[in-house]
Amino acid sequence: MGGQREHTTGAARADITAPVSREIAVSDLERSARFYRDVLGFDVRTGSAPSALEAARGPARIELVHGTGSGRRTVFFQTDDVAAMHAAVARAGGNPSALEDVNWIKMRMFEVRDPDGHVLWFGASFAEPDKPIPERMMRKVMPELPLSDVPAGVAYYRDVLGFSVNYAQDDIGVMDRDTTRLLLVARTSRHSGIGSCYFYVHDVDALHSELVGKGAYVQGEPVSQPWGLREFRVLDLEGNQLSFAQTFE
Repeated sequence: MGGQREHTTGAARADITAPVSREIAVSDLERSARFYRDVLGFDVRTGSAPSALEAARGPARIELVHGTGSGRRTVFFQTDDVAAMHAAVARAGGNPSALEDVNWIKMRMFEVRDPDGHVLWFGASFAEPDKPIPERMMRKVMPELPLSDVPAGVAYYRDVLGFSVNYAQDDIGVMDRDTTRLLLVARTSRHSGIGSCYFYVHDVDALHSELVGKGAYVQGEPVSQPWGLREFRVLDLEGNQLSFAQTFE
């Protein structure tokens, strides 16, 4: 089972271009090895443990571990030619979904499921590759989140969410964490409703554990999304939403 790939029919014309490192529990190692090798074009070799195999293609590494695991996984692979990948997977019997343009992330994508039902997404950017890049004007973004009780919000962001107080008074709080900054502003007719902001982080699972331990209003476990981000959400004292996400590695 280890060593070189026996066939090159599956997805042979396209390349995976971004690093992926994931562990997936499978019920039948031989069956999964055949799928990843013959349908998806991975090299399959001996893994890090006796009951594991490694499926590798370009910078992508999937550790196939015998067992039931904790549910279905979602894995995203970025490819240089998603149409060619789709056609090759279809020829090899992989039953891919139709190609779909996801406009908000500018990616063309399709889904295929492995024998254990794990969801595998393949995608490539359809943004204009040769468009001239204009001179950079913007440096950072600083969201404003409205609160009826700004001092209480400052305390929550400091003691629970791990921000430091750069400046605070009754109607404003300037809150910093690492290289990010946000403003807590008094709720008025101009600053009303519920705000939200999105943070990219280095270790989303570690941050999730930290915030749960501090009693934050965490809205569920981190979820690996098909567009290549693993994310979770937190609410502040008045319902403003903070989302934290990490790109797949």
